[in-house]
Amino acid sequence: MAVVVLGFSGMAAFGLAPDTVLDSVPTRKVERALPLPAMAAVPDARVYWREERVQRGDTIGSLLARADVDDPPALVFLRTNPAARPLYQLRPGRPVRVAVDDEGRLLALRLVAGSGDLLAISRSGGTFEAATSAPPAETRATLRGGEIRSSLFGAADEIGLPDAITLALAEIFAGDIDFYHDLRRGDRFSVLYETRYIDGEIVGTGRVLAAEFENRGTTYRAFLWRGADGTESYYAGDGTSTRRAFLRSPMEFSRITSGFTQARFHPILQMWRAHRGTDFAAPTGTPVRATSDGVVTEAARQNGYGNVVMLKHGGTYSTVYAHLSRFAAGMKTGAHVRQGDTIGYVGQTGWATGPHLHYEFRISGEARDAMTVALPNAVPVAPAERAIFDAAVAPRARELAIVQAMPGARVAAAE
Repeated sequence: MAVVVLGFSGMAAFGLAPDTVLDSVPTRKVERALPLPAMAAVPDARVYWREERVQRGDTIGSLLARADVDDPPALVFLRTNPAARPLYQLRPGRPVRVAVDDEGRLLALRLVAGSGDLLAISRSGGTFEAATSAPPAETRATLRGGEIRSSLFGAADEIGLPDAITLALAEIFAGDIDFYHDLRRGDRFSVLYETRYIDGEIVGTGRVLAAEFENRGTTYRAFLWRGADGTESYYAGDGTSTRRAFLRSPMEFSRITSGFTQARFHPILQMWRAHRGTDFAAPTGTPVRATSDGVVTEAARQNGYGNVVMLKHGGTYSTVYAHLSRFAAGMKTGAHVRQGDTIGYVGQTGWATGPHLHYEFRISGEARDAMTVALPNAVPVAPAERAIFDAAVAPRARELAIVQAMPGARVAAAE
């Protein structure tokens, strides 16, 4: 089933003067077929299920009292049985579900403990039994959409988008959008992602299933697809890969302090010379990622570069990452890295006046401007799988369209 909750950027109390004419609000009808829930058998009328949220300072006694449990033998069992020990470490905000009869006797209790295990207490006549087990996790699709006011994370916080999904969204579109320089107020996005539940409670997020980002009037879409070889990646609606062979930036969020130029006054050498790379300012220790799959050809200290990692990416491409404070584990000549892997950390080694990353993008050994050079795409959906791909992504495209049909609204939906 699906629930759509709409909110707007602010609320205010106001009055209307007589004869005021209000602009009509544009509306659009959205219809979706929703499956009916399965009808469960009507439980025994003498059993009453209650849910209580743990409050700060709660004990199991105070919590059960709020649930109208009046059962001294049950309290003795809960306080003395070793299997019920998770009830001594109640976390504020966590739900506890209890079943009682019309006399206030405890019939059952369910709690997802801090370990993630499900604690189940059951009563049979005058005896109790406690058991813990790994609860079955349920995965649902969640749809959220927002609008950029100041930053991506600001917009994500406004709609309650988890940080893990925000970072995944930035990574998916990293080949097309520079999230530090390219974002503009009014840009919009929507994302359909997995949310994991245990016993009705959110316990984490999973993969991004589909996403759309409107940046500077251009709309980018991405759909998760698993090919016949079992590998998963993101593709546009026409089957082309949204994953570039190279990321535009070697860091998720950073600031360019010096670009690619034929003439720059070198702050250390005190002379004019070409700057064959791009400098990204970031605090010491900021992770630096490989912009493409490749092989390490150098990971050592090298004169003006300081600590430097050089990668070969097959064919004619190579990249350089200089002034690192230290290398990531496993960085040695011949090591293989994947796009997005951390290869080192921002520093100030070599000829550097402050902590930053010097990044070079080379084609056939010649440095090119990494911010403007045309980046190659990854392999598209195989022609033999295109029809299956189209059928699979069509429902997800309709989900994303729900957000676009409601301009100016923040949307949160789950199903």
